[in-house]
Amino acid sequence: MKVQKQTSTEKITPYISPSKSLPEITVKSFILSVLLTLVMSAANAYLGLKVGITVAATIPAAVMSMAILKLFRHSNILENNIVQTTVSAGEGLAAAAVFTLPALIMMGFWQSFPFFFFMGLLVLGGLLGVVFSIPLRRVFLVEGGLKFPEGIAAAEVLKAGDGASQAGLKDLLMGSFLSAALKFGQSGLGIFGESINYWRRVGDAVFGFGSGIAGILVGAGYIVGIQVAVSIILGSLVAWGICAPIYASMGGYSAELEPFALAMQVWKDKLRIIGVGCMVTGGVWTTLTLIGSMKEAIVSSYAVLKKTKLDKKLGILALRTEQDIPMNYVGIGIILVAVALGFFLHHLFGQTGLMQYPALYWTTIAVMLVVCLILGFLAAVISAYIAGLIGSSNSPLSGIAIMVILSISLVLSAMVSSVLGSGVAMLAMAAITVLLGALISGTATISLDNLQDLKAGQIVGATPWKQQIMLIVGLIVSGFCMGPILNVLFEAYGIGDVFPRGGMDPSQALAAPKAALMAGLARSVFDLSLDWTLMSVGAGIAIVFIAIDVVLKKTTTWSIPILAVAVGIYMPLEITVPILIGGLIAHLSGRQIKKQKKALGARYEAVEQKASQRGLLTASGIVAGEALIGILIAVLIVFFPSVRDTISSISIDPTIKTILGLGLFLFLCHYLLRVASSTKEK
Repeated sequence: MKVQKQTSTEKITPYISPSKSLPEITVKSFILSVLLTLVMSAANAYLGLKVGITVAATIPAAVMSMAILKLFRHSNILENNIVQTTVSAGEGLAAAAVFTLPALIMMGFWQSFPFFFFMGLLVLGGLLGVVFSIPLRRVFLVEGGLKFPEGIAAAEVLKAGDGASQAGLKDLLMGSFLSAALKFGQSGLGIFGESINYWRRVGDAVFGFGSGIAGILVGAGYIVGIQVAVSIILGSLVAWGICAPIYASMGGYSAELEPFALAMQVWKDKLRIIGVGCMVTGGVWTTLTLIGSMKEAIVSSYAVLKKTKLDKKLGILALRTEQDIPMNYVGIGIILVAVALGFFLHHLFGQTGLMQYPALYWTTIAVMLVVCLILGFLAAVISAYIAGLIGSSNSPLSGIAIMVILSISLVLSAMVSSVLGSGVAMLAMAAITVLLGALISGTATISLDNLQDLKAGQIVGATPWKQQIMLIVGLIVSGFCMGPILNVLFEAYGIGDVFPRGGMDPSQALAAPKAALMAGLARSVFDLSLDWTLMSVGAGIAIVFIAIDVVLKKTTTWSIPILAVAVGIYMPLEITVPILIGGLIAHLSGRQIKKQKKALGARYEAVEQKASQRGLLTASGIVAGEALIGILIAVLIVFFPSVRDTISSISIDPTIKTILGLGLFLFLCHYLLRVASSTKEK
């Protein structure tokens, strides 16, 4: 399969040679990084509160920085890479914040978002993500075989925009145009349908099929390849072909619910929790299988550090593209973050009635410190691994947050419920659970963004430690601005059913659906209303697929990554089916080229390589186009709501919308297949 040429296990020749040193962190790249981080954090904060989604900033930031830095006489690709690295960290931290912390407003624990507390919480979680992800770079990028599709896409965007690599610009721009047109017609003008669904009720059960009409998912599916795409769809088949009909028939749902509405309700009530159970079990298994690699990576990092010190004495410098923040600094960073986290926990639990039980109080703080560090590392590994499989945009951050909140709730409930029985005390414990969930979600998002950005840096020839430093800058900027941004949005619209003052319009309130879910989960554990059976079902499914994967690895060249299966269970079909389509296009295009091997003769390798490159560029453009237009629409929503409302007021019959959207979507898929299977060498 030709799309797998850029796996991390193969030798990657950086676009900028390791022996060549270009300016990376400059005054203009630093200032631009800060400004774009502010803009993207604000836009994603609104989107996350309004509809429960955020837009990955990696590619939009790369394109915007290229456009702006072109105005300067001296700028280079590595400066652009620094900007997108910084901005993606800020966007990731914004997602962690809006998916969790508004729950405290909904629960009545906060009346507004406290600035310094808010900033400290987010920055602490983000720093933990940076220090955990540094050894993971060697595991996933140097020794690993993960794709990191958005990292590859961002690198291709940067290379195509660089003066020395204009040949692939046409493919990149065409892919961008098609996906941008589709997305703008859907979310901007409202004239294209966004999904197709056919569901029927058979008795009390529900059966059917659905698919999103989303170019970005096809592009991501093409980049990750057929094996990951098939693994994801296997999870979807288990969820929607087996679990959904069973739970629909058992759930006592209203007979008046339409089939599609019933399917979505079953997904919200049952399938997502099953997916989380599968994700937790799969995450633990994946972490265990990576222990050897992580140990080798840490040993290798220390060996590199010692060799660097020796080489410096001998006048020899290590390769610029292999220089991480040194592991001794990482160790110091983990200790400092752990100490700060201990003080943070002391502050949190000091507001409860737990201090009247000193032994239990200090034991709880010690246990929760260890739990947070373990969960933080586990979340960092899981999120980075999933991002390596399917990309940051499609990484189930809310699923990881659910996993964390459930785990913390379970431990806390077991430790303190017997002594803190009052509603006020239990509310405080539920709030602490959400706060710690937000902190560890920040760890997860920064970890996955870090690895995605380092993948782009690996391809373009960036210096890892400089990217890691700018990640810290990005999370500090985002942490600094996120509290005021959320306060402004809360004062302007209200969140959920909570309003800062009387007389506000409930229809304008920001629903914050993910935060509402987190609040409900935290409460349900402490009032003992959560159905742990669903988590057990997910764990059982994970064990079955882990066993299948072990057998497949021993007997075939195929593998079924358990976390990919978990994503398939957790995500709706609107996301998983387009990923499969992209993977199939990659597989079919590779087969078409291979069929012509005899006819091409000595030209085969050159033709195959060219087709692979064109397919990758087009897929990267498809990912970039939708991401960019998603940001444009977000800007319209935040800064020009009246313009957006006027444009989206166009009324078209739903069937016509679906036909129009599906038509452009199929053309996009056909174009990608045609380009990726072309035998033209020019």
